[in-house]
Amino acid sequence: MKTKTMKRITTLFVLALFTITSINAQKELDVLTYENTQDINFFRNIKNNTKVKKYVTVSENIVKIGDTLILGNPTSQETNSRTIGGSYGSRGRVGAAKTRSTTTKTYEFIKMGRPAGFGSIMTAMSGESQIMASNSFKNTKVIVNEMKAYHRGSKKKPLYIVMVLGEINGRAFGVNKYLSVMDSELALESGEILLKNRKMTRDEAISKLKEAKELMEIEMMSKEEFDKLKKELAPIIMNKG
Repeated sequence: MKTKTMKRITTLFVLALFTITSINAQKELDVLTYENTQDINFFRNIKNNTKVKKYVTVSENIVKIGDTLILGNPTSQETNSRTIGGSYGSRGRVGAAKTRSTTTKTYEFIKMGRPAGFGSIMTAMSGESQIMASNSFKNTKVIVNEMKAYHRGSKKKPLYIVMVLGEINGRAFGVNKYLSVMDSELALESGEILLKNRKMTRDEAISKLKEAKELMEIEMMSKEEFDKLKKELAPIIMNKG
């Protein structure tokens, strides 16, 4: 009887340990690839807010915690309008009104603050839209402090990666300590985020080779230099790199 009881306790302990291990595994991933984020057999077992140490993008570039990135060009615009009214006559009748509009470039995928920080909560409660990073951050170097995976809705939907970027050299982003990249793949595709050591794409390789050919034709590049570059770019263009 004691033997059966001990076996039952041991079995329950093993099951509990397996469950705890599985839950902890879901909270943090050593590596996550773009293919994983689109594979339902993989992503249906991943919970929202799962930490990621290393992410392999759709272009097979690698982003790790602690990496230095560069903020590229913002891809959105905000227009602010203000109407100024005038008056004339002794009775203060309203005259012609003038509207002044100012347009500023902002980032589409990079916002001020953490994804769900206190500032974001207060903004949401007040009914205001999220404050996106402005054009003033262009060419700023940032550090990847955190990466997390989220579903695009239910657990049956693919994953996307949110990055939290910290200041470099002890500087802060104004009143905010962090910036948040709300969709890393779209931010990379649009050029809002630039990887320092990213791989050249096939289109970029073709464009560079065409430019080199034109330079060779106008004798601004030697044939030897062109042939060397062609050899380097061939594996990328032929999708073998």
